[in-house]
Amino acid sequence: MISSFLRHAILSSVVLLTACSQANLDANYQVAESLPSYSQDNFEQYIDETREWLLANRVFKTDDIEKELQANLPFELTPKNPNGDAVLLVHGLGDSPYSFIDIAEHLASQGYLVRTVLLPGHGSKSGDLMLPSLEDWQGVVHHHIELLKVKSNKLWLGGYSTGANLVTSEALNDQSIAGLLLFSPAFKPEKSVVKWAGLASYFVTWADQDPEVNYIRYNSLPMHGAAVYYDTAAAVQKDLKDITYNKPVFMMMSEGDRVIDRAFPTAVFEQQFVNSRNHLVWLGEEDLSSSKSTRFSMDRPDLHIVNGSHMGLLYSPDNAEYGEKANITICNNGQSEEQEKACEAGEDIWFSSYGWRVEGKTLARLTYNPYFKESMTELDRVMASQ
Repeated sequence: MISSFLRHAILSSVVLLTACSQANLDANYQVAESLPSYSQDNFEQYIDETREWLLANRVFKTDDIEKELQANLPFELTPKNPNGDAVLLVHGLGDSPYSFIDIAEHLASQGYLVRTVLLPGHGSKSGDLMLPSLEDWQGVVHHHIELLKVKSNKLWLGGYSTGANLVTSEALNDQSIAGLLLFSPAFKPEKSVVKWAGLASYFVTWADQDPEVNYIRYNSLPMHGAAVYYDTAAAVQKDLKDITYNKPVFMMMSEGDRVIDRAFPTAVFEQQFVNSRNHLVWLGEEDLSSSKSTRFSMDRPDLHIVNGSHMGLLYSPDNAEYGEKANITICNNGQSEEQEKACEAGEDIWFSSYGWRVEGKTLARLTYNPYFKESMTELDRVMASQ
């Protein structure tokens, strides 16, 4: 194991070398001088200061600066008919608060005060994912839980992928949390090699480096970012060890997901999350044979859908950017270069999870949930149990 002194020395060398080579890098791969603050006394100040930081550090993808800021800034939705409760939502690795725009709007329509946070290193440029630590991500989530508690009778936590890891750890250590809403929980990576990302980050800067053209999320991933994700997985696995959790849990997963280990969170849901009102929405063909689950088929040739994806759970078919008539098509989907070019050319496109291949089909990423309304109905039933 690398000693803390050696770790610091290596990291300092990497930072120095990175700083010296900044001028030779695409702006998207450069690194900010520091991360934004998240410990403001109120949410309004947090949004304002985060906006200023993004204006100074973000690499904008379009001429519509305000549109990009709104997609990447933390936000609050105030319900027209408040029920007194609140939900804090936490996005995943490489993503933005926009991940939860459709779910947040649904929750607000049900009376919940909804807030999102921006995990440090996100929203600006992919190079900034070389900066945060596990403590940074845990810190922003914990701080904003405490701020939102005083605004609500009961506080729910929701998270997508890496965000699900962070909110689960918080809930397991805070009995005041009303329950959990988990989307593609990344409790365990699909590939075990991710555990070595921390060590690899000292020698390899980028786990993946692609053109940065999507204003809502990063396409590239520094090895350090992958390492901090793994830290969240290790932390939540430790917190889950030998415990049961009796608060309500809504979980949603795709059978076709190739980003996470699907068996591990499913087993946790069945064996350790014990509230009688828990519910798992499963997008796929295998019947889980559980009275606490609802399955929706993702074999949908009528929609050119092959299977469900890691990210597709979150968005309504009506979402302007990622819905059925999406403005954004993610052609970088683990296919051959030839197929990716065919996708970019707008040829006959089908939709799938990342890394899926079907003979004779050009596959883009599935970015929406054709059963979004039905899924939200199940979520409402779980939340109504409290």
